[in-house]
Amino acid sequence: MGRLAERVLSRRQVEGLIAAGRTVIILDQNVLQVDAWLKFHPGGDKAILHMVGRDATDEINALHSTGARNRMKNFVIGQIKGPWENFLPPLHGGKFRPYIEGEQVFDEFQERAEELSESESLRTPARSASPASVFDDDRSFIRDPSVLRRRQGSPIASSSSSMTSVSMYDETILDELTRKSIEADLEKYPAIDSETQARIVKEYRKLGERIRAAGLFNCNYFRYFKEVVRYLIFLSISMYCLHAGWYKTSALFLGLFWHQITFTAHDAGHMGITHDFHLDTCIGIFIADFCGGLSLGWWKRSHNVHHIVTNDPEHDPDIEHLPFFAVSHRFFTSLFSTYYDRVMHYDAAAKVLVRFQNYLYYPVLCLGRFNLYRLSWEYLLVGLGPKKGIAAWHRWLEISGMVVFWYWFGYGVIYNGLPSNWDRFVYVMISHIVTMPLHVQITLSHFAMSTADLGVGESFAQKMLRTTMDVDCPRWLDFIHGGLQFQAIHHLFPRIPRHNLRETQRLVMEFCKEVGIPYTLYGFYDGNKEVLSHLGEIGKQAAILADCQAALLKGEHGH
Repeated sequence: MGRLAERVLSRRQVEGLIAAGRTVIILDQNVLQVDAWLKFHPGGDKAILHMVGRDATDEINALHSTGARNRMKNFVIGQIKGPWENFLPPLHGGKFRPYIEGEQVFDEFQERAEELSESESLRTPARSASPASVFDDDRSFIRDPSVLRRRQGSPIASSSSSMTSVSMYDETILDELTRKSIEADLEKYPAIDSETQARIVKEYRKLGERIRAAGLFNCNYFRYFKEVVRYLIFLSISMYCLHAGWYKTSALFLGLFWHQITFTAHDAGHMGITHDFHLDTCIGIFIADFCGGLSLGWWKRSHNVHHIVTNDPEHDPDIEHLPFFAVSHRFFTSLFSTYYDRVMHYDAAAKVLVRFQNYLYYPVLCLGRFNLYRLSWEYLLVGLGPKKGIAAWHRWLEISGMVVFWYWFGYGVIYNGLPSNWDRFVYVMISHIVTMPLHVQITLSHFAMSTADLGVGESFAQKMLRTTMDVDCPRWLDFIHGGLQFQAIHHLFPRIPRHNLRETQRLVMEFCKEVGIPYTLYGFYDGNKEVLSHLGEIGKQAAILADCQAALLKGEHGH
């Protein structure tokens, strides 16, 4: 790694690098500058940007193979000594002071970055320096990122005196709700002091070693053989019924086929099948794009962020569903989504729909697959994935897969295989609605869980368990849930093949008992009740806030 990699960097020097626009993360006591890799990361740049200034060891180990982690050694520019206190990343509103005294070292860092760029056949992306600012050293205060952003100047601010009063009143109410949710979590979960969280990190890493020693990261290919047989049976029945004129039955089994293959695409996206990046990616693309019409690349970009900032309203795309759903009162402030790079307006439509979101939950999820088509094509046509590097060619393979899908499904099945427009409409609706349990399964594990931000001191393991629930079911129903019922376990160890998650559960429960983190487990029925109850509660908050706004505006008008 060279002389520069052996340099010991102070916290202030790392802060100065970030203030100068460098993308710096900590991995296993090493300081990595990954600017040259941002545009080429197969999982997208946002996943990296959420880790700037933080110890990303557990997140990286959870989501990357040994080969990928070894590759990261090429980006080491120094080391740290002792425990690391995380910064709030710039993407989250963190501010950083330039490092004046040792400024001359930046030339050496830049020279090293250029050498790495050449060795990787890449060019270091241009980065604009962040404006100098005073770093807020009061880290005991837990900020709500949405409130911070609004106070810095939000698109929802109003110039009129009456609207300003309403906005201030809203902020007071919502800040109080935020404070209460944070206090509730701090009371329920282990303290966020460095000593407590360090112990959790230590035990979490020991748990990972136990799981690996038990062989639970190894894929059971015989189980996958049985999976493939089931997929082919569903698809064969669908095609037979289509040719026999039993269109509704055909649509039902095609929907079941799509529902089932998604679980294997999920495993492939996490490199949980062969553990080879390109091979698993190709398996995933064949299943998701060629067979299902959905982009695996879009899913990776979105899903990696979801695994890092789980249930954070400002950052996690998996809970950003306005105007239909708001799983936190923080969405009432028209948050800026760092994933979509736009304001999620809490507009007139949202104010109406959110009040009834517990009733709309299942109907909207019935149509969820149509939105995934839109997101997939947006990702591929706009080119949101890597344009160069080891994953660049995946985009063209995916576009080919999407064309093949719409040829065999859109032209072959819908246009040529059905006699009338009504039959086509019914076929499309049945086949897509049948996949609705998949969307319920995905949202079930998160919608009712905490969306509070406990600060940068919280360990990866505690955050995953605090924001994710598992669903209890008998073993014989595992094929319906597809392993996604073990979302808390999956979030702790995403690369474990889903067939091994049930065996992993016992070890995770022992870990939770050891460190004092509650392990949330509901039956499928009770889990759905929790989600509907939570959505109903947020809906009531939306109604109360709207009534308060109306009353305050009426009072202002009277004055």
